[in-house]
Amino acid sequence: MSVIAQRNILTASLVWASAMTCMLFFLLSHPAVHWSQVADSPAPIAMAPAATAAMAMDTPSQQMDAPLAPMQLTAEQMQNIGMTTGTAEYKDLSDDLRATGSVAINDSLLSYVQVRFSGSIRKVFANATYQYVRKGEPLFTVYSPELVATQQEYLLANENQRALSSSSIRDVAAGARSLSTAAERRLTQWEIPESEIAELKRSGKVLTDLTIQSPVSGYITERNALPNMYAEPGTRLYTIADLSRVWVNAQVFQCDVGRLKPGDQAEITVDAYPQKIFNGRVEEVLPQVDATTRTVTVRLSIDNTGLLLKPGMFVNVDLKSAMGRRLVVPASSVLQTGLKQIVFLNKGDGRIEPKDIVLGPQIGDNFVILKGLEAHQSIVTSANFLIDSESQMQAASGAGMASMSNSGASEGTASRQSIRIEFTTNPNPPQKGTNTLRVKLTDGNGAIVSGADVAVAFYMAAMPEMGMAAMSTNTKLAEKSGGVYENTSELPCGGTWQVTVTVKQHGQLVATKKLSVNAKGGM
Repeated sequence: MSVIAQRNILTASLVWASAMTCMLFFLLSHPAVHWSQVADSPAPIAMAPAATAAMAMDTPSQQMDAPLAPMQLTAEQMQNIGMTTGTAEYKDLSDDLRATGSVAINDSLLSYVQVRFSGSIRKVFANATYQYVRKGEPLFTVYSPELVATQQEYLLANENQRALSSSSIRDVAAGARSLSTAAERRLTQWEIPESEIAELKRSGKVLTDLTIQSPVSGYITERNALPNMYAEPGTRLYTIADLSRVWVNAQVFQCDVGRLKPGDQAEITVDAYPQKIFNGRVEEVLPQVDATTRTVTVRLSIDNTGLLLKPGMFVNVDLKSAMGRRLVVPASSVLQTGLKQIVFLNKGDGRIEPKDIVLGPQIGDNFVILKGLEAHQSIVTSANFLIDSESQMQAASGAGMASMSNSGASEGTASRQSIRIEFTTNPNPPQKGTNTLRVKLTDGNGAIVSGADVAVAFYMAAMPEMGMAAMSTNTKLAEKSGGVYENTSELPCGGTWQVTVTVKQHGQLVATKKLSVNAKGGM
């Protein structure tokens, strides 16, 4: 392919990509608009003078949860939405945490074998890693000129002590005893076995090759002793581990470690022994969080009789933490709205009231309550999302303890059929900016309803994931002729709005209407 052809293809591709980008921008900027309203609504009339609309819009830095208001439901409404109730109660809680872990050697049961003097290793008896050795069993022999010289000094001091013990000069006999004692002390500090020192005294012969014995019973996990190797005092020749008790390092998520404490019981299972349960306890919660997995190591101490658990094995851990007597509510009763946790109090006679609470951990099907509730308070345990939506609408419309609309009725119908509400806007559908809101009221016989207080509330729920707070406007309409009420209102943005029309007479709520509208314009 020629260079000119390649350039033509590249140019065409860029033009196509630009066109698609423009088309996508146009579609996003002009969403399709659909909304429901009464089919036989009157034609728009002349726009009334603009009135100030009360609009509540929090900034993203402020609390973005929508306000809630109390409400009252009838028995029929509670049955229709499937509302059930329960109570906050004190319970003795025992929390189970599931985790994975691995078997590790118990560091407190490790022993190291070293020599206290320089010398050459002659024979090696324990010559394999993970070989089992018993306490007192020979490991290797070592020849040390320094050790031989000390033995000779000891024998000479003993001989002088016997020869001078009958001396009439007191200081001479004491000096001989001092030399003998110093030589013997040096052998003891080098950890020469008492049996070897006793044999040295008895035989009077210097031991050239000293046998080093195992100080404990266990498995050799590290071996550096080799024949003809020259060993220094700091050389670690063997590491011996007692595996009768081992550690299990369980990886627990950082949000759960606050429930654990030293002494809590644990059950360990491993795939190699499906029917076997190993019992242990929490020895320590280590003070370090893994930056990759966000887990904390919880160290468990496990009895390993029979040596079934091998270092490096992966295991399953069931941690059991006694949490004591705590105030709890069913998990289904809690509504988490982003920044808040809410329950709905059942005040009786259908009266429902939202209540902010502070939650502790979830234990099974219950949440621990840290603040906000008392024992035996009645709460709603189901249909919370429906009640929350209605509570937000009541707060936005200012209806307070008004009744919910009949849940069996379709969206956009009045809650009381004695008064018919017809809602329209100009322009239709509404748009971002100034809109004329119009409501026409008629009774069941078609006669106009005058002298009412009419308000229209627009509400859009918060979207925390997009950094948007809840928005609402509340506009009171002025009565015109023919049962028509009208005013202007400002919508801060386009999108889907929940609309509530409320009608009051003599201070009493007589009708409500709820519907959704999709307003034109961007965010």
